[in-house]
Parts: sequence; C-alpha cells; structure tokens
Amino acid sequence: MARVLLLFGGRSSEHEVSCASAVSVSDALTGSGHRVIPVGIDRDGQWFLVDAAHRPFRAEGRPVTFRVSDGVLSVGGETVEFDVVFPVLHGPMGEDGTVQGLFEVCDTPYVGCDVLASALCMDKDLTKRLVSQAGLATSPWRAIRRRDWDLDPESIVSSVATDLRFPVFVKPSAQGSSVGISKVTNPDALAAAIANAFRYDTKVVVEEGIAGREIEVAVLDGPRASLPGEIIIEAEWYTYEAKYESDTSECVAPADLTDEETKTVRAMAEAVFDLLDLTGLARIDFFYDTANERFLFNEANTMPGFTSISGFPKMWLASGFTYEDLCTHLVEAAFSRHEERGKLAIR
Repeated sequence: MARVLLLFGGRSSEHEVSCASAVSVSDALTGSGHRVIPVGIDRDGQWFLVDAAHRPFRAEGRPVTFRVSDGVLSVGGETVEFDVVFPVLHGPMGEDGTVQGLFEVCDTPYVGCDVLASALCMDKDLTKRLVSQAGLATSPWRAIRRRDWDLDPESIVSSVATDLRFPVFVKPSAQGSSVGISKVTNPDALAAAIANAFRYDTKVVVEEGIAGREIEVAVLDGPRASLPGEIIIEAEWYTYEAKYESDTSECVAPADLTDEETKTVRAMAEAVFDLLDLTGLARIDFFYDTANERFLFNEANTMPGFTSISGFPKMWLASGFTYEDLCTHLVEAAFSRHEERGKLAIR
C-alpha cells in the first residue's frame, strides 16, 4: 500500500470545503490500508503536518517544508517519506495548475488532472469557448476583462443587457463553490454584480440563466462516466450557503432521467473530458433545458468536493463504486500516469 501525502486547505475561498473533503479521503485511504500523511495549507500559504485524530481537520500543527528541487518533505529537519500526493485542494492556488506544476517540477506522482487541464478548467470563459467551438451546446455568455470594465462600464452593461436574456448569473471566471456569484434579474443591478465579481478575479463571466435542472456526471480516466446525479435545491439558486451551510440542497444519484437522456448526458460528459484532455477525475456539470429538451454544458471541475456525501462519490456509489474503492483507484491511476510520463523522451 502507498504512503499518501494528503494535501488540503489552501489559500482560496474554498479552504473549509477542502478541509471537510480531506477528512473523508483520509478515512477512506486509511481504511483501504494506505498510510496517510495529512498536510494542511493555511490561508497564508504555510504548510503544517496535521494530527489526523483531531476532527475536523485544521491547517495547523508542526511546520512543514517541501523542497522544490527534489520534492523532499521535511518536518523539524527530519524527512517524511511519501509515495504520491492526493491534493484535495479546491479553487485558485490548488485546483488551477499551480500545485500541479510544483509536483511536475519535482517529478512527484499526484492525483488528478495535469497543469494544462487544471488551469484551463478553472477559467470558465476559456472552457466554454472550447466546448462551444467543438459543437457541444452551452448556455450563452459574455466575458468581461477588468481593463475594459475600468475604461467603459456603462457600455459593457448596455451590451450585456442587449445580448443576453435576464435573469443572468455574474461570476468570477476562475472561482468555485459559487463564490462571488450573483443572480441578476434586471439591467439596473448588473453593474454592482459585475463590480462584486471583480473582487475575486480579473475576468468576469456573465451567463444567461437557464430554466431547467442541474445535472452532474462524474468521470474517471477512460473516459468512463458514472450515472448522472441531480442537484435538488430549495433555495432560489445554488449558492455557497445552499451547498455547504444548510440542508436545503442535495445531490440525488442517479438522477431521474430516461434511459436515453442518461445515455446522452454520459456521452456528453465523456466527450468534454476527452476534449479538454482531462486525466484522473472530473465532475462535468450540465443544465437540462426543459423548454428545449436538451443538455447544456456548464463547467468542468477537476477536483470536485470529496466528502462522503458530495456529488462525485455519490454518483460513483450509484454506479457500483464504493468511496474507498474510488480513492484507491485514483491513487493507482496517479502512479500509472506518472510511470507513463516518465517513459517520454526529453531530447
């Protein structure tokens, strides 16, 4: 069995979500016989060796150093041996290719997508561009850069109001867990929503709201898609609070879809996984446009929420894959991908 460096926390607004995910992953890997080394990253970017007996996990403990030249992990001057990294990090500075690049430089096996795919999927605008250009349907959107907004916000508001139908959702282009997102029902509230989204990113996406259902599909290497799940919410839309701080929403798996609808959305999820050159795992999110009876791509998440009741493991459980089997599979896939990349010629 492997010695798994479980990396969690991070500097993003999804810090608490990552800590919750790490507890479930730690328990699953330990239950499968792996040795887990939990290391938390606090909001200032400092690394700490964490006592796994303390619940919930917190990014505090003995300071850790990770040597970039060769990937050596040290605590108090002593080397801590590990075989593979499971970075349960969500959002910027963790899910966006930054940490993945660190492990690539150190020639260290790690779970999940590589640098390019991780960076690409964090940018909602670029992801939607590629998916749309490949002929897969997605909801209408507009991307706004801060420099353009600063020059002429009135013109941009007017253009968005003309191009898109309300309600719209205003989002930071590279954030997750609904952080910085606003639902806007009329042009008068658009400027304030865009300004708020710019607090979290230098590019903002405005998407046309879709009247329909939120359908998700979990995908592993292959690509191999799970049975789809559906987000059932009582709130007006899927806010951060609805996701993590209340019991008014849940992921139901499998989703109540016809056999043909299930086949269609699974095929679309696998097509997106292939198109974006994803590896390891991803959760591909869709809207089901009830008026036009079609699925629309929403976004791809390369390190989705990973608690035992999160959508990704629940969809695989509905597909016959236990949580422990899923975590072990991802560790084994990380070794296989690292071995494959190691065979590539460098000159």
